Parts: sequence; C-alpha cells; structure tokens
Amino acid sequence: MLTCKKLSSLCGTLFLLLVPSVAGMAQQAGKPVLTPAPSTEPAPTPTPSKTATGPLNISPNYVIGADDALQITVWKEPNLSAASIPVRPDGKITLPLIGDVTAAGLTPMQLAADITDRLKKYVTDPTVDVSVLGVNSKRIFMVGEVGHVGPIPITPGMTVLQAISSAGGLTPYANKKKIYILRGDPGKQQNVPFDYRKAVKGDMQGVALQPGDTIVVP
Repeated sequence: MLTCKKLSSLCGTLFLLLVPSVAGMAQQAGKPVLTPAPSTEPAPTPTPSKTATGPLNISPNYVIGADDALQITVWKEPNLSAASIPVRPDGKITLPLIGDVTAAGLTPMQLAADITDRLKKYVTDPTVDVSVLGVNSKRIFMVGEVGHVGPIPITPGMTVLQAISSAGGLTPYANKKKIYILRGDPGKQQNVPFDYRKAVKGDMQGVALQPGDTIVVP
C-alpha cells in the first residue's frame, strides 16, 4: 500500500519526466514551415540591347581614311549591303561580289559611285549609299599639362575646349594664357595662340581643329 510520502515522490518524478517531453512537442509545433511560399513577383523583363549609333552628320566633302567605320547600303540588295564595315589600314574595304575596294582618299559620294559602277556587272541599275558611322582616321595630339597626353580622335567641328575636356582637362599647373596649336607639316608649322580663360568666358571665337593639330599646354 502506497503511503502519502511515496505517492508524492512518485508524482514528482513523473512530473519531471513529462515536462521536457511537453516542451519539446511545443517547440516542434511552433516551428515555422521551411518550404518557401511561391513568389508572386512578376518575372523581370529582359533589358533590350543597345542599338548601334547611326550615321554621322558630316560634310559631303569629308575624305574617308583608314580605321573609319562605314555603312554600305545597296537598295533592295541586303546581301550586298554592310551595316558596319571598317576601313582597313591599307585603305580598302571588302564587299560581296566585287571584293576589295579602295575607300581611303575618297568622299562617301565618290566611294558610292565607284561601288555602283562595279556592281553593274551583277545588279541591274544598282543604287548605293555610303554613310560614315565612325571617324577614327582623323586625330589630334595633346601635349603638356593635361590629364591624358597623346592622340585623340577628332570629331567634325571639334574645338580646342572640347579636345581639352576629352583629354581629362587641365592640370593645376597649366598656363591657361599660353596654350597654342601647332598646325602644318613638320618644319612648316605655325603657332595658333589660344587663350583658355577667354574661350571659357565666350570672349573669343572657338578655334576649329584640323586633323594632325597638336595642342600644347605649357
């Protein structure tokens, strides 16, 4: 027969055994669901790729040079056209059917006329258009106190201020009043003075650069 003292001891032991089990069950019951809920966000829209820049607005008298990029369009003949073709260092380009064609030294209209004549052997009344996509053959040179010395591709109508900006600007040691342009063939070069401060203020007319110019910043 159990006495009250033994019964009390037995109840205490059972209580100690049941408490951890109940706590563990409670923890398991309260655990979050690990399976991720399906996302309701819409799928990202693919970013369209950048399109190539179109033909440059240049003078009809522009003379094509090596490394320039051209667009050759033959009307109604996409297989004979070229969306972008570089002028090789030898001054030539290669086109379907007619092969190598000299482009350097010609204007776009002259090159179009030459290609038209060559295509007449294969196409009835061909219509050819030549556009300049990139001017890479014409360069100027930066010397002295600028961010980056060396050659810079010249764009149509580029001014000295624009060239200096393309070269990283002037250094703190630049003499802004003594900048000048060396122009012409070696031995026959002329100095064209350029006052940076007046140009920035608009007090002097911008000097248009020419291929082969050297900007000297003392």
